[in-house]
Amino acid sequence: QVQVVESGGGLVLAGGSLRLSCTASGRFSSISNLRWYRQVPGGEREFVAAIDGRYGQTAYEDSVKGRFTISKDTDQNTAVLTMINMQPADTAVYFCDTNVTGSRTGSNDYWGQGTQVTVSS
Repeated sequence: QVQVVESGGGLVLAGGSLRLSCTASGRFSSISNLRWYRQVPGGEREFVAAIDGRYGQTAYEDSVKGRFTISKDTDQNTAVLTMINMQPADTAVYFCDTNVTGSRTGSNDYWGQGTQVTVSS
């Protein structure tokens, strides 16, 4: 089993900042890569950011470039999404999706339950 937990969501004023964390635990060797998505009610999941588990290469959706940063935590099974200059359009449930190595239950797409981010103008 692989468990993924997001934390750090909450309410923030426009222009403010939040720091989300995603931690994977269970029977696996390492994280291959990790991605953040977000979803609004009635909408589709939108890609936000990704990081390679070993080398740290990152990718971002255009609307968050320059404002959001994804990085590894000192705990190698944790990634952090630092969000600055947040806007109401960033309001969504943010989900973490991980691919891992060394799991007998599969390597791809272990999701957390999501954390709500609300930006108020």
